[in-house]
Amino acid sequence: MTTLVTLCWVALGGALGSVVRTLVGMACTTRFPWATLVINVSGSLLIGWLMARVGPGETATSASLRSLLIAGFCGGYTTFSTFSWQTLEQMQKGQWAGALLNVLLSVGLSLIAVWVGFRLGRA
Repeated sequence: MTTLVTLCWVALGGALGSVVRTLVGMACTTRFPWATLVINVSGSLLIGWLMARVGPGETATSASLRSLLIAGFCGGYTTFSTFSWQTLEQMQKGQWAGALLNVLLSVGLSLIAVWVGFRLGRA
């Protein structure tokens, strides 16, 4: 697959993932960053499932799907950079328990979700 075609698939998926991430964030506005947690966990579940289903196959179809869904959509949808910033903001405000809870839940649940997604994808 040509590089330009690959970049187009990634761009399309990234745009869609970013829009979905923004919609989830708009739907959940609370003091604790629940939207980011939900996005990170569900994105981890999705990427695990996709990696198991699409996998590393070298067909043009699997390469296009990986570009569109994994690199593109999941890359645009998941928000670990936002997670990092929101955790730092909580720390700067002296909300240490919230910051620690955010780190533990985001990392722990995302690791579990990617494993579950992978297992579901293999089923």
